[in-house]
Amino acid sequence: MSDLIKTVTVKSLLETTAVKDRLFDILGKRASTFATSVIQIMNNNTSLAACDPNSIVGAAMTSATLNLPLNNSLGYAYIIPFNEKQSNGQYIKKAQFQIGYKGFIQLAQRSGQFKTIHSDDVKQGEITSRDRLTGEMDFQWHEDDVRAKFETVGYFAYFKLLNGYEATLFMSMAQLNAHGKKFSSSFSKSFSLWKTDIDSMAKKTVLKLLLSKYAPLSIDMQTAVQTDQASFNDAENTQDISYIDNEPPKEIDHDAERIITLIKTATTQEELDFAKGHAGEQYLDLIKSKQKELNKQ
Repeated sequence: MSDLIKTVTVKSLLETTAVKDRLFDILGKRASTFATSVIQIMNNNTSLAACDPNSIVGAAMTSATLNLPLNNSLGYAYIIPFNEKQSNGQYIKKAQFQIGYKGFIQLAQRSGQFKTIHSDDVKQGEITSRDRLTGEMDFQWHEDDVRAKFETVGYFAYFKLLNGYEATLFMSMAQLNAHGKKFSSSFSKSFSLWKTDIDSMAKKTVLKLLLSKYAPLSIDMQTAVQTDQASFNDAENTQDISYIDNEPPKEIDHDAERIITLIKTATTQEELDFAKGHAGEQYLDLIKSKQKELNKQ
């Protein structure tokens, strides 16, 4: 790998036929402008310039595929320099692709399935009740002009689909910090986004977990969940990735998520019976709960 880093540059990779053709397929006439912007991003960051060129170009191509701008001030997607530990104990500098919470919201909105999607902080005293059985929570929000006076106790993410299905996830600050410590090797570093921009990292974390667990995932959203916080080993093969500081995401059981959605969004006995026909025994409790709800109507 060290010889590769010495002999291959970002510029030379961007000029290879495979990369140029791929970028043109994605961006058309904007491909050359995009390639120039990637070089500028690297030249403006000495730490990034020292990273493996394949990891930089792979991250940039994924950003182009998802149509998320690589502009730190916009907060959609980032290329972050990291030290990756090798099997021999040595470290090499590699670039990590990261998607901001605004990027996940953008991808969700593009799918055309979401009516509302949002993530924000929760202040002390704003949680009024929580049902341990259903997981449902009630909030009483402070007025905006006084919210800053209260301690932030956690963050929530919420979405509602056009078909009426909605889901909420709340994580306390303790849960968020535990997540950061487990999945980010740079969590305690002064340069870590967990230290410099906890608000955006908390919003992104709770939103990503909510979407990956409950939302219908478009092809782009699946790509985002899979490549967020990944490092690319081969610029010409963006499927060849590794995870610098977190475990790879678990495979998503889309059949299970679809069945759960069918049960939860059923508004008539006919719709619930249809869901029953596709559900196994593990969904009996959820079906019984929905049946009770329909019987009350």
